[in-house]
Amino acid sequence: MAKVIVMPKLGLTMKKGKIVKWYKKENEEVKKGDKLFSIETDKLTNDFVADEDGILLKIIENENSTVDCLKPVAIIGNAGDDISNLLGDAKNTAPLQEKNEEKPIKTIEADTKSEEKVKISPVAKKLAIENKIDFTKIKGSGPNGRIVLEDIQKELENKNKTRITPTAEVIAESIGVDASEINKQARIDKEDILRYNTNKAYDNLVQPVDKRTPMSTMRKIISERMIQSAFTAPTVNYTISVDMTKLKEIKEEISREYKITYTDLIVKITSVVLLDFPLLNSSIDGEEIITRNYVNMGVAVALDEGLLVPVVTNSHIKSLRQISLEINDLTYRAKTNQLTTDELDGGTFTITNIGKYGVESFTPIINQPQSAILGINAIIDKPIVKNEQINITSVMNLSLTADHRTVDGAVAAQFLQKLKTSLENPIATLVR
Repeated sequence: MAKVIVMPKLGLTMKKGKIVKWYKKENEEVKKGDKLFSIETDKLTNDFVADEDGILLKIIENENSTVDCLKPVAIIGNAGDDISNLLGDAKNTAPLQEKNEEKPIKTIEADTKSEEKVKISPVAKKLAIENKIDFTKIKGSGPNGRIVLEDIQKELENKNKTRITPTAEVIAESIGVDASEINKQARIDKEDILRYNTNKAYDNLVQPVDKRTPMSTMRKIISERMIQSAFTAPTVNYTISVDMTKLKEIKEEISREYKITYTDLIVKITSVVLLDFPLLNSSIDGEEIITRNYVNMGVAVALDEGLLVPVVTNSHIKSLRQISLEINDLTYRAKTNQLTTDELDGGTFTITNIGKYGVESFTPIINQPQSAILGINAIIDKPIVKNEQINITSVMNLSLTADHRTVDGAVAAQFLQKLKTSLENPIATLVR
């Protein structure tokens, strides 16, 4: 029996999705578990999988259509099923489909019409086209302003008149340069000829191509949110250095039992420290500041097409092992398009780690509506003076960006100071 496939609701906040690609064609056989179509939301891209065998009888919404959740997108069933009733229901309930047909460009039509209105003799028009002369801008000398052959010949003669020094003319002829292609109001000299020839040689060697690629929905949303963040929050940036010696030792010791990352350790420790600094873990709603007695830690994951920030909920009470497993799972599913929108919502603070690229300091942008974001940088061995002796020490910079509407400089500095102490002496915090 035929049934309607609708746009799935992948999370509580999802309202609509964009069909990026159909993996099956109409009248093509579908097996349970086959991918039917790819869905793009403002946060992620997922594939819709068939839950039963059948035939894809009708595609209601085409690729690049944006469809409200739970609205029909296709009909699946058995060969020969009557789907007229289902089609009728779909037409009554389906939202208007985005039209991607290219609209005629009026300016081109206007130019074409203007050409048609120009009075020009056939032979004159032929000569103009052959020499790429815009005859629509020429005032004709013939009867009733008609453009005749002499007008085009005169225009061509003026076009070919190029001011050039005798030496430059000889050089141009010897190396095959058309001096008329050089755009210069003053007189063309030999340097102009040689420079033009060199640049042309490089262009021929490189064959430069400017490629234009439309932004994906994810890239558009990232762009919009970064602009929103920049214009919404008056931010202040802070940097502090941390001695990573003890944390490195703990990581190496724990890694003998199970794999763990610096991100796991920093998420755990930062989550605990944030409880003492609620303004760093807050957000603004209108004229109210929302503070919390819990931490939902966003962990930035870099993808080829953009950045996703899945959330470890209640990270302040989870064990280091639980946090490590959850971050590993969220990262894997982020990279394989398996996250739900709910797993990207509700973050109260964000950590972004680009240390593996060797970056020693940067300025992360706040993930609105949060009040702060912490950047993790590379661990670098540096000579440090301690007890009047120079020691080679593993040092890492923390880069904090905070919203000055909620977080004053002193509060941000106190938070970083406490976090530095906790990272340099991690045992007490990790066992909490």
